[in-house]
Amino acid sequence: MKKAITGFLAAVVALTPIAAAAGEACTNAGLKRVQERGKLTVGVKADYKPWGYRDTDGKIIGLEVDMAQKVADTLGVSLELVPVIASNRMQFLQQGQIDLLIATMTDMPDRREIVGIKGPNYYASGTAALTPKAVGMTKWDDLRGKPACGVQGSFYLQNIEKKYGATIVAFGNAAEAKQALRDKKCVAFIYDDTTIGADFAAGGWDDFEMSLPVEDFAPWGMAVAKEDESCALGEMVSGLQYAWHRDGTLIELEKKWGVRPSPFLAEMHERMADPLAQ
Repeated sequence: MKKAITGFLAAVVALTPIAAAAGEACTNAGLKRVQERGKLTVGVKADYKPWGYRDTDGKIIGLEVDMAQKVADTLGVSLELVPVIASNRMQFLQQGQIDLLIATMTDMPDRREIVGIKGPNYYASGTAALTPKAVGMTKWDDLRGKPACGVQGSFYLQNIEKKYGATIVAFGNAAEAKQALRDKKCVAFIYDDTTIGADFAAGGWDDFEMSLPVEDFAPWGMAVAKEDESCALGEMVSGLQYAWHRDGTLIELEKKWGVRPSPFLAEMHERMADPLAQ
């Protein structure tokens, strides 16, 4: 059932530019589809604690799931979560299987050519490595010629392979990659620093350490289909991210899910809270 649009959303629709990408009229097809269906479908991770993962009952929960719920609430519709992984998340958006993507996706120029990534970015992370203490690694060059586990579709794996000569062993999800590390099939698990930090906090990694310096900090982006980027759905997503930085919502979610305080969120909150700093 089609539900009423909130005042915030109505304002976004009113201010949406008449001209969309390629100079064509903006039909707001994405927003209309969501409203007519009465449901927002959001692609999220289901194996990436604390951003999106399954609890003991199999329900997908996490920080990005909370963000998805806030978007659905703003639209006045129900929420359907669709599990995605790094190698298929953009394709799901292109194929119309989801309306919105919130799945730890790094904002990169080549990805902006495929999907509509609306700023400001909601988070940023760096590349880190989980390694066995017994191996005694201290620098990234120690990976040269050695197997390093990662998740398919993660952009930073190519960087590690090219810069440091590691032999990348890619898996479909993080759980498989971490198990391979435990099984000694690789000497490092390459992932983002926030998630590895959360794994440490959860316990069970006493024989491992984050022994290599975190590098290549990069921003994360929420995405809509390319045709929705400059229309109401894309503008609404952008507006919410501004609001979440301004009122500290993202910092509160960070605390709720036990994520280490991010310098990026602190800086964005300070900037957005002061209109003169825009």
